[in-house]
Amino acid sequence: MGSKASEQRNRVVTALERVRHQIGLVLGAAAGARQSAEAELAKLELEQHIVRVGMNNSTSDQYAEWSRHPAANEVFGLLGSVRGQFYADWEAGPNALRELVAHNAPGPASQPPGNWLGRVGGNPGITAPGLWRVGSATVSGKDVPRTFDVAVPLLDESHLSITSAPKTRAAVDGIVQNLLMRILSTFEPGAVRVHLWDVGQLTAILPDLYPLSRTSALTLYDPGRLEDLLDELAGHIRRIHATGMQAGHTSLREIRRASGQRVEPFRVAVLYGNGETLEPERARELKRVATGALAAGICLILIDVPTMLSTSVESLSLYDERHAKSSMTGPDLVVDLDPPMPSGQVIRAAGRIAEALIAKQGGPRAFADLLPTELGKESSARELRAPVGFFEGEPVEVVIGDASPHVLIGGPSGSGKTNFLYSLLGSLAARYSPDELALYLLDFKEGVSFAGLAPGRRDASWLPHAKLIGVNVNTDREFGLALLRFLADELRRRSAAAKLHEVTNLSDLREQDPGGHWPRIVAVIDEFQYLFAGRDGVTATATQLLEDIARRGRSQGIHLVLASQDVAGIEAFWGKPAVFEQCTLRIAMPKARRVLAETNNAAVSAPKWHAVINHDSGVAHGNQLAHVPDASTKDVFNKLQHRLWERYSESFKRPRLFDGAHSPVLEQFPAFADLKPTDRPRALLGQSIDVDEAACGVELPKAPGRNVAVLGAATAEALSIMDSAARSLARQYHCGSVEFVLSCPIEASVPAVAELVERLRADGHEATLVDDLPARVIDIAENLSSLDKARVLLLYGVDASIPALEAKAPGQLKSGLDQLRVLLKQGPTHGVHTIGWWRSIARLKDTLGFAGTDDIGTWAALDVQGNELSPFAAGQVVHWSPRPGRALFFDRTTHGAPEVIIPFQRPEGLLDG
Repeated sequence: MGSKASEQRNRVVTALERVRHQIGLVLGAAAGARQSAEAELAKLELEQHIVRVGMNNSTSDQYAEWSRHPAANEVFGLLGSVRGQFYADWEAGPNALRELVAHNAPGPASQPPGNWLGRVGGNPGITAPGLWRVGSATVSGKDVPRTFDVAVPLLDESHLSITSAPKTRAAVDGIVQNLLMRILSTFEPGAVRVHLWDVGQLTAILPDLYPLSRTSALTLYDPGRLEDLLDELAGHIRRIHATGMQAGHTSLREIRRASGQRVEPFRVAVLYGNGETLEPERARELKRVATGALAAGICLILIDVPTMLSTSVESLSLYDERHAKSSMTGPDLVVDLDPPMPSGQVIRAAGRIAEALIAKQGGPRAFADLLPTELGKESSARELRAPVGFFEGEPVEVVIGDASPHVLIGGPSGSGKTNFLYSLLGSLAARYSPDELALYLLDFKEGVSFAGLAPGRRDASWLPHAKLIGVNVNTDREFGLALLRFLADELRRRSAAAKLHEVTNLSDLREQDPGGHWPRIVAVIDEFQYLFAGRDGVTATATQLLEDIARRGRSQGIHLVLASQDVAGIEAFWGKPAVFEQCTLRIAMPKARRVLAETNNAAVSAPKWHAVINHDSGVAHGNQLAHVPDASTKDVFNKLQHRLWERYSESFKRPRLFDGAHSPVLEQFPAFADLKPTDRPRALLGQSIDVDEAACGVELPKAPGRNVAVLGAATAEALSIMDSAARSLARQYHCGSVEFVLSCPIEASVPAVAELVERLRADGHEATLVDDLPARVIDIAENLSSLDKARVLLLYGVDASIPALEAKAPGQLKSGLDQLRVLLKQGPTHGVHTIGWWRSIARLKDTLGFAGTDDIGTWAALDVQGNELSPFAAGQVVHWSPRPGRALFFDRTTHGAPEVIIPFQRPEGLLDG
């Protein structure tokens, strides 16, 4: 953890040295004085006798012999003074030590078990005792021996190394079990988790604690899989560092004190070795874990695990089953170890703690448990943080920010991926207001997963945070591309603002520009692999945009959530790992593959309604298993949505809903409602596949080539385009200023055309369904320069009219077809525009004749292959495979390349041809 971790370790060492110093002052005061006196007495001849025999064991004859020495009075006087001072210090010493331990080890940390064993602790886990009793020590006193408590620091303060002696396994278990019961009984249920690993035993590790194994308080590990425990601990350290210490704190203890909450439980990892040196790789992993563990609230108790740790470690070395030496009291004092707590009482106490923990967890958790007590109180300036599930009652959070900017979610059909997305979206929306969070939601699979977040016929509410909702877009890859283009534009806008304010990230931008609107953006793309399904321009452009957004979006608060059933088949990313490398937050549903790291198989064994949450790019040590509550069934998410809607709907617009399964309705389109009479009328042909709810239109000014061709034999779509073009134009002409001339030789389409004529007339316009198209074409062509009003020719099935147009009446120099060519070439400059439907490209070419493609400035292709359209697209290669309900649109005056549009739905009452 760098310099901050070093500072934290130094503070821990300093605190422990201060405790040791207090103990040393008491234990060493008299010893120091005595050593000084003995140094002076070394000059005297009696020193050897005094040291060997000692004052307390002297006989009367020896006293008589010493008393005759010339220096006896001086010696006895000095030694008596030293001895008096020695015992005077010891009179206060043990009392001072008892006070020291009582102050640093309150309650179960030092009191006899009878005072607390069997009771459930109440410490919430924000602070922890500094010392924990393991036994006592006795020193000789003037009148009676003096005894004081011996305690060791744990949890935030220090690790503990225990070295056994032969035949002392039971004593070691007693020490460990006593310490664990003291710790578990001090804190409220859930505040401590114990991890047990024993290289030599499969199931008999501290059996008295087994009642806890059905809760989150106790976890056992396979004796041959030490790496599983070390990976899990390393994951906790990294996660806490990433999610908490980036706020400026150097330890979990500081985070608890600053927030006043227990953001993480204490963890005690007990490792039983066999005295043999660990494998080099395991030893290195253990050393790395131990170095960062204390700052992350993780304490190691190592039994017969020979290793050198570069961090604070206290030690207990057993002489036998009852005695040991401790690094806290030095090698000169023998520690009398506390006897093991009675087995039956420990089992019952562990059972009570387990029952209390289960009762506190309240059984299965619900979606409502994910929600905060107050809505919209969090700030997204630095990151987004929200619980998405629970691990045995404790919330499991997802953190989206600079450290984990993008999310990759994987899970096969039926694994609960949609339910997880609802849990994530609901938890985020409940914590952050729409000013703090903007959601763009896209579902490529055939379904309506997100449709309920937009207003509908049965429910008028919507999710205020949602700006865009796209459903049923599995065939509209262009819509996904449009979303990526929008995000890229927003990224450029934010980058420009950051540059203007001389900052580099969103949090600093919001600080420097408090009046700006800079919410964090989360774009969720479900089944995103469909976006890259083809080998075409959409895939190439989408790949480039996605890589750029993934790489640079983190600093500007733009985050991607990419979900898929299987990411293995995305050819677009073979050899291009940029996107996946940026998705450091990986979420694997049960049976998901290739989402986590290659060797991480945690999702394979995950139970239903669970997810593996991993903030470390899928590496195993970052795994967190979470039970995801039901968030997607009826009336579960809706309750939250209604609360948010009632709170924010007046201040935020409804989201843009794009539903690929439904054709847009012209009358409901804002662009149609806004049409007014103008000199440059615009024919609306369909809906653009774009983030904005935009109509695709063609301006028809008095300029060459402003004619429109509808190409293909798809009758329903062709009738729709012709209909919407005519009705939109009708709104832009003053009554009496235009004549609509309609021709339809296709018998099946005549009813639809006739009804359009009636609608145009109802709008006050002159509309004529002609029977003799050649005659009418000739008449208009011959009088182009003297027309009194504009003309719009709506020609249905022009290819079917060609035989009649080709025929020449007696005395005519030009046929109707010749005059139609004149109208196509010269008509637009005189206010005569042709909107024609040709059912094949060949027939259109026949109509236009040699070098006539320029006369069709705009076209909408239906069931026509892309390679046939190149002559009408400035010779460029056109990638287009026909699909129902879609058209390819190109306007040579505005388009660099053709775009896909959705024809409008024809009004009810009109018959399909």
